[in-house]
Amino acid sequence: MREGTAYAISRGVTCKTDDIEWRIAPAPVPYEAAVAEMEARAAAIAAGTAREMVWLLEHPPIYTGGTSADPAELRDPHFPVVQTGRGGRYTYHGPGQRIGYVMLDLNRRGRDVRQFVHALEGWVIAALGDLGVAAFRAPGRVGIWTNIPDLAKDGGMAEAKIGAIGVRVRRWVTLHGFSVNLSPNLSHFSGIVPCGLADYAVTSMEMLGRPTDFATFDAALALRFAAFLQTHSSTAENWA
Repeated sequence: MREGTAYAISRGVTCKTDDIEWRIAPAPVPYEAAVAEMEARAAAIAAGTAREMVWLLEHPPIYTGGTSADPAELRDPHFPVVQTGRGGRYTYHGPGQRIGYVMLDLNRRGRDVRQFVHALEGWVIAALGDLGVAAFRAPGRVGIWTNIPDLAKDGGMAEAKIGAIGVRVRRWVTLHGFSVNLSPNLSHFSGIVPCGLADYAVTSMEMLGRPTDFATFDAALALRFAAFLQTHSSTAENWA
């Protein structure tokens, strides 16, 4: 176990796979402070002075814009808007949403960013499946999707987004990661066009009738983590 930072990160869980540190924040961490710490840790990983890390946390309400963000997609932002270096467009972060910042060294695990993103999606999809949510990838749309009842179609279903993916790679170390809606206030997404997809709804585990706390979701992630890492092993061998 390792002690945390000034933001009350009081317990870290060391994963038994590859000696990767798992850190869980027991209270919301301000977005700018989290990004600063994440970037410092990634730099230390690249320098060989720190272990890789998975950091699970939540943020106070905020909108963040990725490198493809279009200001026209800010409809009526109710909270601060911050530009960030991850890929993607605008999204919302807030209480009830699990954020996963994944800092892995792709020099060790294979310099294939597309595969990393694909594997990250697969990891979250597998964890959601273990908790009773049938999630999936959608062609042409990065992120984590599931089906919800379509009120416009009697008995029909519509695709809705339950999780977002946004990553950055610096010196072949990954930054940022994923967000999954457990029980956030979904009305807060109305201030933006989430991920630039105006025609699709946003949902949560709570809305799907699968209320889940952070500890349960984190355990599902941990259970599927070794398989997530394994997806990189064959690529890593090609870069050895």
